[in-house]
Amino acid sequence: MQRPVIHIIGAGLSGLSAAVALSQSPFDIVVHEASRQAGGRCRSYFDESMGMTIDNGNHLLLSGNKSTLAYVDAIGARHELRGPKRCEIAFADMASGERWTLRPNEGRLPWWLLVESRRVPRTRAADYLSVARLLRGPGQARVGDVMECSGPLYERLWGPFFLAALNTDPRGASAALAAAILRETLARGGRACHPLVAANGLSRAFVDPALKLLRRGGAQVRFERRLRALSFAEDRVAALEFEHDSIALGGQDMMVLATPAHIAATLVPGLSAPQTFNAILNAHFNIAPPANTPPILGVVNAKVQWLFAYPDHLSVTVSDANSLMETPREQLAADLWREVAGLTGLSDDLPSWRIIKERRATFAASPEEDARRPVRETKWPNLLLAGDYVQTGLPATIEGAVRSGQAAARSAMEWFGAV
Repeated sequence: MQRPVIHIIGAGLSGLSAAVALSQSPFDIVVHEASRQAGGRCRSYFDESMGMTIDNGNHLLLSGNKSTLAYVDAIGARHELRGPKRCEIAFADMASGERWTLRPNEGRLPWWLLVESRRVPRTRAADYLSVARLLRGPGQARVGDVMECSGPLYERLWGPFFLAALNTDPRGASAALAAAILRETLARGGRACHPLVAANGLSRAFVDPALKLLRRGGAQVRFERRLRALSFAEDRVAALEFEHDSIALGGQDMMVLATPAHIAATLVPGLSAPQTFNAILNAHFNIAPPANTPPILGVVNAKVQWLFAYPDHLSVTVSDANSLMETPREQLAADLWREVAGLTGLSDDLPSWRIIKERRATFAASPEEDARRPVRETKWPNLLLAGDYVQTGLPATIEGAVRSGQAAARSAMEWFGAV
């Protein structure tokens, strides 16, 4: 008998994680990707103007991101992730010139709050208890409804932390999503908060090893395969309509639609999906960081929000960057470099650079948009959804994307009784 085929549409992290999770299953796996490369918003490429390989965005993992670490282990790429052996995150205040390092202890009991040198400057241990209200907030509450969004602790910790995770101004963001991030990271102690970065590039850590594993296992990965439409017959997807051909689905075949939300909404009739998106801006500068530069630096009172020090270049991330999308790249590069030079002690002379604007980087993490997120199962039994916009309980993060792909793979195997 011919083996069932599972078609995965999209080779971003949600699609790749689904394919990797299915790679040992009794199915034939075919991954279709619209572009010429895999990875989606999490990949590396060679930039000719800079003369070096850079990432299309900066992505920070934490040691508590269990689904992503399981994926990295499955593709044999854990060695590509680098970070300190304990939770240490450096911060700088551009307005006051202050610097400090947040150092939670490893265990769940937060005794680090009793040690002034481990806390945010000008905060007391009791101040941190206010975040408990976030964990008890009603489902449709905003962060600003349940916790104080002002003062040193918010401005120097909670604001930057939630902004990075939610890509949305925390004051108007979903308290439920913020609480989910908190529960999986700081609430579990420092051992869940070790920062991890792909020091040699996102593709080497998340994409290339996955493609090698899939191909070794007999999976097909097809590029430049843009899905134009789905054909439905009664209660199932009957065919995949690509630009230049179509594929009929057999009675036992399935598909995992792992495209961005706005594309999925054009393919699946009546699909409820987020409609509002927020931008992320990344800037790369072709200059080696000084030896004393922290690998990751959080910055407050500046355009720069996070500064990443890679072996041969410096990179900046600005979340919720909608207001910067129309600013000329030359101006952005000059403004951001001025701050980077001040933070690192480097010359004001602007090195070669690249500005990357991702206008629809993530869905806006508001209660309204969170409520629009679909579940992975659809009314068509052979159609499953994956992507960071699908209901995972998390905002649009790498962890959410990977978790959605793994969940879709489990659903597929359950459907076939393979688990």
